[in-house]
Amino acid sequence: MTFAAAVDAVVPVDEQARSDAQSLSDRLTKPNGALGAMETIGATLAAIAATSPPPVPEPAAVAVFAADHGVVGEAVTPWPAEVTAQMVANICAGGAAISVLARHAGAQVTVVDVGVQATLDSHPSLVDAKVRPGTANLAEGPAMTAAECAAALDVGASVARQLTAAGARCLVTGDMGIGNTTAAAAVIAALCHRSAAEVTGRGTGIDDEMLAHKMAVVERALARLPEQAPAVEVLAEVGGLEIAALAGFIVGGAAARVPVIVDGVIACAALTAAAALVPDAVGYCVAGHLSSEPGARVALERVGLDPVLDLHMRLGEGTGACLALPVVQASAKILREMATFDSAGVTEK
Repeated sequence: MTFAAAVDAVVPVDEQARSDAQSLSDRLTKPNGALGAMETIGATLAAIAATSPPPVPEPAAVAVFAADHGVVGEAVTPWPAEVTAQMVANICAGGAAISVLARHAGAQVTVVDVGVQATLDSHPSLVDAKVRPGTANLAEGPAMTAAECAAALDVGASVARQLTAAGARCLVTGDMGIGNTTAAAAVIAALCHRSAAEVTGRGTGIDDEMLAHKMAVVERALARLPEQAPAVEVLAEVGGLEIAALAGFIVGGAAARVPVIVDGVIACAALTAAAALVPDAVGYCVAGHLSSEPGARVALERVGLDPVLDLHMRLGEGTGACLALPVVQASAKILREMATFDSAGVTEK
């Protein structure tokens, strides 16, 4: 599926189903609102599925989009670019944090090479969809061409289509790419109309001096963009191949009418782009967690989503979203399995 086809397939979520789920939740054997955000999540799942109670969103599939970034040449991170390819191999071998957490949550992991510099060894869990071997330096000029950005959007939409066609009923966003928090900060700043200082974080744990330099690099990149630059232009100028692919993936999940659990700041940057391109896609998203990167809070406030978890994480890979997956699934099970006051013969207040 192309990104354009996914855009055409997105429809608003079903507000009647949301209302029905909220009414059902109020009749369950508990005080109204006692399950907090789980009640809201359950209603969101009903709206996505257009039925109440909603189906349990399982099985789940994690897609880790991997790419390199030319901005690493600006010394915005102490980690060398070759770590991206090494970590892709680690994920494929089952040794990364996302590998562990996906096994724990019962989710399948697929790694998508959308722009890793190195040539990667083939693996059953690896999809070769390389648009180009890494972006150009976003501090000096466009990270990619408009055509390359469009190709990355297509990759994300296509992966969403393939995973849902294979049976996935919940999609989880993942990412891997040294330097990608710099690109994410630039995308969020541009689309949310914030300064670099408001959205740029420590990423892999940089010190104060490198953080100040990283902010200056983001400001330099933003200076090329007009104030109301459209999302595709922002992605091409200052984004990353995996960020563009994740935006396509989110829209592809919405087109398939399945919930998309959004991870940390990289996925949040993609979410802001997806929201600008296809506003109705946001209704299909659940914010898995609140990354400690400042841009994540800004992005989630922009699109109006509350995070399920806040564990002060900033790893990426899909880790926070994967931890939220059992909570999201439990929210559907509450609506499906919990007794009402009438059915249980319990006296109401």
